[in-house]
Amino acid sequence: MYRRWLIPFATTLLLWSLVGQLNHYLAPYGAYLFVSGLLVTFAALRLSLRNGLAATLLTALAVDALEPVPFGTHFVLFGLMHVVLFHLRTRFPREELIFGVVVALLANLGLFLGLSFVTLGDPPASGAAWLRLFADLGWSQLFIVAVAPWFLALQQRALELGRVDLADESRRFF
Repeated sequence: MYRRWLIPFATTLLLWSLVGQLNHYLAPYGAYLFVSGLLVTFAALRLSLRNGLAATLLTALAVDALEPVPFGTHFVLFGLMHVVLFHLRTRFPREELIFGVVVALLANLGLFLGLSFVTLGDPPASGAAWLRLFADLGWSQLFIVAVAPWFLALQQRALELGRVDLADESRRFF
C-alpha cells in the first residue's frame, strides 16, 4: 500500500527542508550540515525492502534535484546505503533508539565520504578543503545525535497514525 512508503518519504522531506533552512542561516558563517544518513536510516531499518527502498530513492531524487552534483549521485549513494543497511539489520536490535542513532551516524559518515570523493574527484584538492569538510562532518554528526531521537520517533508515530503495522512491515522482505 502507498502509505508504507509515502509517509516515510514525506517525513524525510520535512527534515530535509528544515535542515535546508538551517543551512541557509549557517551559510554566512561558512558552515553546512549534512544529514543524509538520517534520511536513509529509518526506512532501511524498519520497513520492507520494497517500501523502504521506494521511500529512500524518492528522497534521493528530491535531493538530487536541488544539490549541485551530477543528477543521480544521491540516487546511487542512497540506494547502496539502504541495501547495505537492510541486509545488515537482522543481526542487530533495529527497534532500539540508540542503535538507530548509531546507524544514522555511521550511514552519514559513509555517505559523506562517498559524496566527498565523488564531488572533489582529483587529488589536487587542498588540505584546507578536507579540513573544512571534516569540520562540517563533525558539526553534522553532533546535529544528528541531537535530532535523530526526535526524527526517528516522528517517523514511527507518523506510520502509526497512518495505520501501518511496523512489526508486520519489518518482518517482510519485499
